[in-house]
Amino acid sequence: MSDTLLTVEDLSVAFRNGERETLAVDRVSFAIERGETLALVGESGSGKSVTALSILRLLDGAAHHPGGKILFKGRDLLTLPERELRAVRGADITMVFQEPMTSLNPLHTIQRQIGEVLEIHRGLKGKAARKRILELLDLVGIRDAERRLGAYPHELSGGQRQRVMIAMALACEPDLLVADEPTTALDVTVQAQILALLADLQKRLGMAMLFITHDLGIVRRIANRVCVMLAGRVVEAGPVAQVFTRPQHEYTRRLLASEPTGRANPVPDHAEDLVEAGPLKVWFPLKEGLLRRTVGHVKAVDGVRLKVRAGETVGVVGESGSGKTTLGLALLRLTESEGPIVFLGQRIEERGPSQMRPLRKDMQVVFQDPYGSLSPRMSVADIVSEGLAVQGLVRGSAERRALVAKALADVGLDPAAMDRYPHEFSGGQRQRIAIARAIVLKPRFVVLDEPTSALDRSVQAQIVTLLRDLQRERGLAYLFISHDLKVVRALSNYVMVMQHGQVVEEGPAEAIFAAPRTEYTRTLFAAAFEMDAATTAEIEPV
Repeated sequence: MSDTLLTVEDLSVAFRNGERETLAVDRVSFAIERGETLALVGESGSGKSVTALSILRLLDGAAHHPGGKILFKGRDLLTLPERELRAVRGADITMVFQEPMTSLNPLHTIQRQIGEVLEIHRGLKGKAARKRILELLDLVGIRDAERRLGAYPHELSGGQRQRVMIAMALACEPDLLVADEPTTALDVTVQAQILALLADLQKRLGMAMLFITHDLGIVRRIANRVCVMLAGRVVEAGPVAQVFTRPQHEYTRRLLASEPTGRANPVPDHAEDLVEAGPLKVWFPLKEGLLRRTVGHVKAVDGVRLKVRAGETVGVVGESGSGKTTLGLALLRLTESEGPIVFLGQRIEERGPSQMRPLRKDMQVVFQDPYGSLSPRMSVADIVSEGLAVQGLVRGSAERRALVAKALADVGLDPAAMDRYPHEFSGGQRQRIAIARAIVLKPRFVVLDEPTSALDRSVQAQIVTLLRDLQRERGLAYLFISHDLKVVRALSNYVMVMQHGQVVEEGPAEAIFAAPRTEYTRTLFAAAFEMDAATTAEIEPV
């Protein structure tokens, strides 16, 4: 019996848009053995996710396959009847998607969503299902799993939602796990835990993985072989050690050499205080029982103080669920909080939506999940220009399109694409659209919530350079929330380290990175920089 589990032969994928047809994947071939991990890497838009989605025929109706086969255990999935394919999905082959918030049902609890998978594919209900759900949540590192069963997706952090998605994918112990950026939303310490978990399950179950990522440190750690994609084609493939140490293709060499570099812009002398807050408190009630009585609180932000000056970047780091995003939303008055918030010299903590509207032009946000924050029914031009219209900053269509074109060019996108829709772009491209939407208003203060999490390393470097240039030209202040410590170091003047809703360490960025004082900070830094050093240290010049 052959050990080959999945074979992709000369796969092509095209998208129709009216009379126009775009080839997204061009004659891609690879095979995955039982128990093996194959990584697909490449820039955003290179065809990685489209290839993965094709395996389970999850692309929308605009996509079709001009050629190729996808053989799973000898059966061609591209021609398999839908009824038989449904039996394969979720049981034999499962998938962890890049955007957990759009993959989880916002109206169903975590228990119900994982339980549905177990009921459909394993027939588990009641106490047996509950026991298995708790085991899965514990496996993927959800703290206090029993109290989280009744939680809804919006009550979890981005990293916690991603772990729930992984739990759902592993529920039926599949033969093949397709993981599309499964650790994108996770901090480095939890990344290490999830990767160790996947490796352990793979060894125990003989599970194969198709692992899609832009993080080359993860590829080296988890994959046996790697395929490098560019413009829909595989340009280089082979064992990870061989490709990483002796890359043959110029693009592979450039990808391996790319990473955010440089340091933060100096803060101007006598820079004004744009934002000052604290002590801030954001507590979320935990409810149980039929009457949903409050039995406790999640202390998402607990007594945090901070100040951000014009032209300054304050980096906020910490594990998923530490309160980073909640802090940013509280400063923008997008979630309820207790405690003083001063913006441009005005107290804003008691202001309602209508009172906040005049200030929205000067305070913007780039959300962690670019697909969830972009309306699928609006074109890119409408998305980027929506704030301009709300604030009354454009006088006509020509001016609107010119401002949109400039914003798109600033973030490295072709202005000619402004009439396309979000689903036509990769995750990284959607993130750049979100950044364009924020900067088009020329704000004073921007909360950047994992703005580079969906981007490959070469584009990360471009975005960091862009953000520094915009800050220098316009005096922008940033609150930069991230688990990518290399990007934080390249952009931040001041760093705050959060754990369980509190700041456990803070200070000038250079001092924090040079000599972290707390064990928690040292653990974060070790997990981030040791993995990256292991990747880059072995690359040989060609």
